Amino acid sequence: MYICPVCGLPLKENKKGFCCKKGHRFDTAAQGYVNLLTSSHRNPKTAGDNAMMVKARTDFLSRGYYEKLANSAADVLADIVGDKPAAVIDSGCGEGYYTNIYARRLPQAQLYGVDISKNAVKHGASQAKLLGLENVHYAAASGFELPFPDRCADALICTFAPVSNDEYARVLKKGGKLVIVCPSPIHLFGMKSVLYEKPYLNKPNEYGLKSFAPCGSQRIEYNITLETNADIMNLFAMTPYYYKTPAEGRERLSALQTLDTECGFDILIFRKK
Repeated sequence: MYICPVCGLPLKENKKGFCCKKGHRFDTAAQGYVNLLTSSHRNPKTAGDNAMMVKARTDFLSRGYYEKLANSAADVLADIVGDKPAAVIDSGCGEGYYTNIYARRLPQAQLYGVDISKNAVKHGASQAKLLGLENVHYAAASGFELPFPDRCADALICTFAPVSNDEYARVLKKGGKLVIVCPSPIHLFGMKSVLYEKPYLNKPNEYGLKSFAPCGSQRIEYNITLETNADIMNLFAMTPYYYKTPAEGRERLSALQTLDTECGFDILIFRKK
């Protein structure tokens, strides 16, 4: 289902990877992903999660703290595509934790995980191999220049990642569904109470989705106890607070061995007009 990121022609799969009629070739890595990043996306400063961030996410998510969210999002996708064969894109898929859960939940669908970080999709593809998932495909590519043809996808999901109205509208079929997973106002308020003198609620996101109409939503909120300092710091590394918290707040957090905090997520569903 991929298109060439250089010329836009369809890519055909062969033994080594993918190739278009103009001869542009993209090898499939040993881990099972294909790198479709063009030179404009290869600046290391904009290449997504580095190896440290991927490990932090993997270690934290493997502990099951966000499993309730993953299963709820998978149920939403299952309600959208039903039992029919379908193409589902996970834009900004990261290390593939959610993508692989979706693939298990939707065995009749083809899942396409896309992220600008090669470190992330390499890990996701490796895990998919270990799990024996044959209906999930990973590519290193930008969510703002998705390597897919127009009107090819039945659903697209975006979890804690930047959102592109124009690109998502381009690749979704008419009436196709866009699912956005984002933090609710109380998400990680307990952690922020440690980091900041005046903790604050998260503000709602304004996505400006002029090509989509809202058609459903659900909120998931629960409390967790992070049981080790490693869990605390791994979660911290996954958040934007990691980059903007003063040293004093970091020190307070790093001194903790356990932490109680809220988890809050909004699953927003939109239909392409």
